[in-house]
Amino acid sequence: MSSPSEPKQPLHPSMIPRLDAEYIEFHNAALINLIPPHTLPWDPALRNAPAVPGGSPLLPVGATRDIQLSHTDMRAFTPEGTAPAAGWPVFLFYHGGGWTFGTINSENSFATNMCVRAKCVVISVNYRLAPEFKYPVAVDDTVESLDWVLAHGKAELNVDTTRIAVGGSSSGGNLAAILTLKAAERSPPIPLVFQLLVVPVTDNTATVDDLWKENALTPWLSPARMLWFRDNYLPNKEDYKKWDASPAFAPDALLAKVPKAWIAVGELDILRDEGVQYGEKLRELGVEVETVVYKGAPHPIMAMDGVLKIGAKLVTDAAVALAKAFGTA
Repeated sequence: MSSPSEPKQPLHPSMIPRLDAEYIEFHNAALINLIPPHTLPWDPALRNAPAVPGGSPLLPVGATRDIQLSHTDMRAFTPEGTAPAAGWPVFLFYHGGGWTFGTINSENSFATNMCVRAKCVVISVNYRLAPEFKYPVAVDDTVESLDWVLAHGKAELNVDTTRIAVGGSSSGGNLAAILTLKAAERSPPIPLVFQLLVVPVTDNTATVDDLWKENALTPWLSPARMLWFRDNYLPNKEDYKKWDASPAFAPDALLAKVPKAWIAVGELDILRDEGVQYGEKLRELGVEVETVVYKGAPHPIMAMDGVLKIGAKLVTDAAVALAKAFGTA
């Protein structure tokens, strides 16, 4: 057992030469003494702390509105100004947090950045969380959010339902990737224009023996923390290879039907290789993919865009990619 004076999340010496210098400084100033949640007894109150410190302020938008779904809610951000004749393009976004953390207030900075900089309505979905709600409940909420947009988006938010993109970070990237498969599987298929996946979970069979091996000593999202998240959400190992838990295991014929993708991964994230490999698989099947590897970056940089230049660059790159996909650049 560590003494109270010992750091709770020290950087491993082997990682320091490889890590982004600004991240090292911020980690040692703000993160090193935070107790990792997976080492504590489970309590829903753990969700009250910011999932990741260091975010930037929200950008001002034209309107913000909360919308009820059957079992949860979602928040819509509408840009300032006049909508295009056919309505605003719309981006459905799913926050990170290992299917365990995050709320409707999570990653709103990222949502407002996409709204303002890609000139689109952004809908951030407050999907239900594990361990109270295990797989596939989050997937069900994800699918319902898309169905709501198709049924009500034009009348309620003046969105153009022919220009729908989806995206998310980490566990939310997992849900967004799965949603593209669910949309492609529909009869007739739901045409999505783009998927934006930031440090996504694509393979829930990954371990330190294979995909996580090189970055097993990375800070923040350690293998132990990731396995804790997985156990919260996917307690049954027989579910790991189901494609609505691990999109990498979807049949090739279905993967070939998903929209073009922008995938961001951290060079030093344990999830790097599964993100890169997912992009490679889509590309081999004829899907247009851009994968960006952020040098020296561990997992949480997107949400640290207020303190890390590399995090701010990721957010800017995402906004540029989304605007390009919508034709609003």
